[in-house]
Amino acid sequence: MELKGKKIIFLGDSITEGVGASATDKRYTDLVAQKTGATVYNHGISGTRIAKQKKPSYEPSWDKDFCSRVKDFEKDADIIVVFGGTNDYGHGDADLGTFSDRTPDTFYGALHTLYTYLCENYPKAQKVIMTPLHRVNEESLLCDHNSVVPIAPLKTYVEIIREVAEYYSYPVLDMFKVSGIQPNIQKVKELFMPDGVHPNDAGYELISEKVIGFLKTL
Repeated sequence: MELKGKKIIFLGDSITEGVGASATDKRYTDLVAQKTGATVYNHGISGTRIAKQKKPSYEPSWDKDFCSRVKDFEKDADIIVVFGGTNDYGHGDADLGTFSDRTPDTFYGALHTLYTYLCENYPKAQKVIMTPLHRVNEESLLCDHNSVVPIAPLKTYVEIIREVAEYYSYPVLDMFKVSGIQPNIQKVKELFMPDGVHPNDAGYELISEKVIGFLKTL
């Protein structure tokens, strides 16, 4: 796919918002625009989850789940990229649910709700799903803000994202497999993800290259 002139929506959390970058023009979304000539709409909000939560969060903005935000997006997008799930794991309280769920109250159901909306409202746009990056403590984590213990390892959330995306025939850029960022390796953490969750400028550079390379194959 030729990306010059395309309009791309990026829906995500703090990594899409650009936490950890030294400036907004170092975010992976901005780098994609700079390198390709695409117009980018950044809809990243820190702390947000894909699924609707059971209880109000420590920080109210975290409760702007992906399903509740998508209706306000630009209608002229050529490409829509969804990059989330790490916060559903890290400090989410929604149940995983089952593949048959079709409401935003479980992780499975929220993915179905979101993807169905994209199918119906952006039928001609190319949809792309990105799995979460590796992070420190991805097997178990206790969040100081609301004492949420993850329901399952991060890998389980990744596998569910892959499974539901396949049902809708959405291509998956599997960052869990191919990002090259594994912060549980100290040297990699120092170079690309100093806090163990959010990339730095070098990390966002890597992500931008992965995104561009993947989109060009579609």
